[in-house]
Amino acid sequence: MLDTLTLHYVPMSETARIILDGQEYEFPVITGSENEKAIDISKLRGSTGYITMDPGFKNTGSTHSGITYLDGENGVLRYRGYAIEELAEKASFIEVAYLLIYGDLPNKDQLAYFNDSITHHTIVHENMKRFFDAFPLGAHPMGMLSSMVASLSTFYPESQNPNRDITDIDLTIHRLIAKLPTLAAQAYKHNVGLPTMYPKNNLSYVGNFMHMMWGVPAEDYEVDPIVESALNKLFILHADHEQNCSTSTVRVVGSSQANLYSSVSAGVSALWGPLHGGANQAVIEMLEAIRAEGSPLQSWIDRAKDKTDSFRLMGFGHRVYKNFDPRARIIKKAADEVLGQLGVNDPVLDIAKQLEEVALNDEYFVKRGLYPNVDFYSGIIYRALGIPTDMFTVMFALGRLPGWIGQWKEMTENREPIGRPRQVYVGATERAFTSLDAR
Repeated sequence: MLDTLTLHYVPMSETARIILDGQEYEFPVITGSENEKAIDISKLRGSTGYITMDPGFKNTGSTHSGITYLDGENGVLRYRGYAIEELAEKASFIEVAYLLIYGDLPNKDQLAYFNDSITHHTIVHENMKRFFDAFPLGAHPMGMLSSMVASLSTFYPESQNPNRDITDIDLTIHRLIAKLPTLAAQAYKHNVGLPTMYPKNNLSYVGNFMHMMWGVPAEDYEVDPIVESALNKLFILHADHEQNCSTSTVRVVGSSQANLYSSVSAGVSALWGPLHGGANQAVIEMLEAIRAEGSPLQSWIDRAKDKTDSFRLMGFGHRVYKNFDPRARIIKKAADEVLGQLGVNDPVLDIAKQLEEVALNDEYFVKRGLYPNVDFYSGIIYRALGIPTDMFTVMFALGRLPGWIGQWKEMTENREPIGRPRQVYVGATERAFTSLDAR
């Protein structure tokens, strides 16, 4: 007789019962601070001999976390209880980084110390230039960034000690936040064949990154406040997003007691994938393809509506947000400001504006919640700023860094067990070895 599996939630007793082949087992129900419910199956295998099957872990909670709350059905995103709308409008990226890592918004003294520590750790070791020199011209910036972040552990070997005191851990955190923009800008400069720029301590975190990205030795670089504000918002909006692919990667790698630099390097590699951080790059590539084809835009929209056609409009809708992406509303305004300030004349961005108009008004898209998401608008901004598409995911990584660090810190402080998923084996059963001549 086949085993039967019955799973139901018992609201009064806050337990879930699983019936397997007539035998009943009870498991506790966990309730989060926002009333999220989870069945605690941590003892399932020990009690029953069974495991659960959940490809992609879409229905599996891997941890308790107090960092980010996400309600996809209602379009809610909060960092440590603060609405993303308020943070994007009122806070600096450094304030948000502090919030994600340490749990609360900093007071004046805390912010001053945090900002000063980061400012004075932005320079990377001169020997790292040799690493960049070894990469081929045109090397993908994400490949370089992942390698360079991992290499930081060799320059700061004390980071490899999982039992060091909190002061040393904070120094590692501050170094990484400080140096990632420097490494990202150097990766860009190498990619386009331009000389690197040293950081400037008199600039803001975002302003300094802009200087290192677009400054040249031949002239002084002036930070555009509108562009700086837009990038500040973008970094905040990307700073954390619950247990996504790259964040889960950072936590799983860190659970082996791997150092912070190696853990974040793994996160950078996970983010590189086109199904994750590469989505804004895919938006621009789609727009360029539409332009190159030369067909009327309506034909592409019709293809997007045709279920038998493999074409999909990139940057519309979201797997988690079922109605709207709260981040998109914020960054749409920033995108409009940037385009207005720069006066960009780009046929690709003209197509983007037309698609946006369709998605916001066409009944097909409205009914299905296929609104422009944060990847759509961030891609437009990066394109308008002249950032190569290869750099889009690097920009994402800069924003996501504090979230990765906060998640790594939370996981290590909670002494979470090493990540080790189970599997259901479907390969060959036991068989005898045969000699080469007999095969």
